[in-house]
Parts: sequence; C-alpha cells; structure tokens
Amino acid sequence: MFFDDEEFENPDDRLVQSTKGEYDFEENVLRPKTLEAYVGQSKVKENLKVYMSAAKARGEVLEHVLLYGAPGLGKTTLAHIIAAEMGGQLKMTSAPAIERSGDLAAILTNLNDGDVLFIDEVHRLNHSVEEILYSAMEDYALDIIVGKGPSARNIRFTLKKFTLIGATTRAGMIANPLRDRFGIICRLESYTPAELKEIVTRSAKTLGIAIDDKAAAEISTRSRGTPRIANRLLKRVRDFSTINGNDKVTLEDARFALDKMEIDNLGLDEVDRGLLRAMIEKFDGRPVGLETLAAAINEDAGTIEDVYEPYLLQLGFIARTPRGRMILRGGYEHLGYKISEKQREQLSLFDKDDKD
Repeated sequence: MFFDDEEFENPDDRLVQSTKGEYDFEENVLRPKTLEAYVGQSKVKENLKVYMSAAKARGEVLEHVLLYGAPGLGKTTLAHIIAAEMGGQLKMTSAPAIERSGDLAAILTNLNDGDVLFIDEVHRLNHSVEEILYSAMEDYALDIIVGKGPSARNIRFTLKKFTLIGATTRAGMIANPLRDRFGIICRLESYTPAELKEIVTRSAKTLGIAIDDKAAAEISTRSRGTPRIANRLLKRVRDFSTINGNDKVTLEDARFALDKMEIDNLGLDEVDRGLLRAMIEKFDGRPVGLETLAAAINEDAGTIEDVYEPYLLQLGFIARTPRGRMILRGGYEHLGYKISEKQREQLSLFDKDDKD
C-alpha cells in the first residue's frame, strides 16, 4: 500500500492533537478555578498547596515554578490557579513572542508585587533574553547596559517581587542556569480514564450537555490521557448527538460519533494508523531513519517527532533505536497484522539490543 499526499493531513487539523487549536476557544470557560476543582495531578496539587500556604504564611511571593509535561495536561490552568490562590494578577506570554531583551524588560517593569508572569514554551527563549531573566528571577532586578565600548555602563532597575511560571514540553532543552533558578519543578503526568471521565462529566455540566456515565467513560478511554482532547471530543460527540435528535449523549451516540471520526478505542486516528502501516508495509518492520520515514509518507520529520511519535511511544507501539524507528509487537497486533518470519527476526534483534 502507498500513501498519497492527502492521507497525512495537517497536524493542526487533527482532533486528537494535544496542542491547542483554534477550535479550543471554549477552553478558558472549562478551566477549573481552584486546586480543589482541578482533577488529577494529585502529587503536584498536594505539593503546590503546601508551597503556596507556606509562602502566604511568611508574607512572601511564591518561588518561581517550572511546569513540564506533554501539551494539553493543564500547565496553563495551573498557572491561572496559582495566580488566583496567591492573590496576584496573571500576565501571560510565550517565549517566541519575546524576541529581544527590551521586550522582556518592558514586561518585567510593568509587574506589580505578587503578580505571576507565565511564559509558555520557556525552552525557546533566546540566549540574550535568558541572561536578562537570570537577575530578574534571582535578585528581582533588571541589569541594562547603556552605551558601547569604554563608555558603556550598567544600570540596575529594581523590580517588584513576582513569581515566574515557565511551561515547557521539553524540560531537557532548558539551559541549566535557567532551570536552576526555578525553586519549584513539577512534572505533569498523563491522566487516567477515571480522571478523564470526571473531567468530561464536569465539562459537560459547564457546557450544558446532558451525558450518561457510559458515554463519558467511552470518550475518556479514547482521549489519549489528555484533558484537552477529552473536552474537544466531548463537543464533537455532542454535535453528532444533536443531529441525531437526542437530548442526552448516550454510549451509542459516543461510539457512533467517535467511529465516524475514525478515532479507535485507544485514541489513534487514521494518521497514527497510517504511520504504523507505512512502517509495516513499506519497510517490512525494519528500523527506518526519521528522515527516510518522513520522505516515505510525505511528512515533515519534526512533525513526526513532536506530534505523531510521543503517543505511539507511550503505547509501546514503536521504539526509537540506534538503527532507526521500529514498529513493535503492539503495533502489529493493534492493526491486526500477522507478523512474518522476517519481522520476527527484527523484533528478536530489538529484544536482544534492549537487554544489552
């Protein structure tokens, strides 16, 4: 089987993508406002509650916080909650939007005592901006060099005490000096189906959608452990239910809608399955380099690595090996492929390399 240009759609159009899309405009409405209402991430919540209570008891601002994990797990929501709990205003930006050190200086000098500055994709800050941030985080001061050459001089501006919350999907790409200045580091995990069911039920109530427990559970099992995807699927299932003339979303409605959207019982869509089929049919299960795989399915290598691969890796359907990307037994079984002798040999080699 060969795959034409249309089979691999724009990743921004996928319902099961975890990054925020233009159809997530209701996301702010669905955000919980307090830690008690925030579902999941129990360890992170417990620790943050202690840190915030202690900071308030001392009359201090909360130490700088680094939140990392896959897209859609609630990093921005936690930033909103932290700002509300600490009684400060939340100012939001993203690292790519801060192009020059002057941009960051303008943001920092406009902060008041107790404000929270949220920087998304903090790993993408450029080096000159990072250097300005070091003194701001550590000393609540802004060092600016005026002039050039022998006449250059350093001017220090005192900043109001604030809390910086950095969010990233790639904590390993953050420079060590920046990472060391975060006093609180929290890793967000994927959600369980039970937690997602609770989120779907809560979101349905907020949006005025009547839904039964079994339908909420069905949506949660196909949401890839991600609240953003669960909320998105809930709204699309509602559309199918409405067109079918039902006042309440039932299990049959949920299954019919999700099947129509080609989202299977594990949350894989046709793009995911097409990638797995390409690895089986075009490369016979052999390890394949990322660039070669990208060329074979007419897709950008970075998109495969950042968008398609993470969930397939999490499921154990593929592996990154020194010899290239490789499909594993779970991938064959999920698609219903019988493993040939040659493919068994490749899997045996992988098992041996894995043990070594």
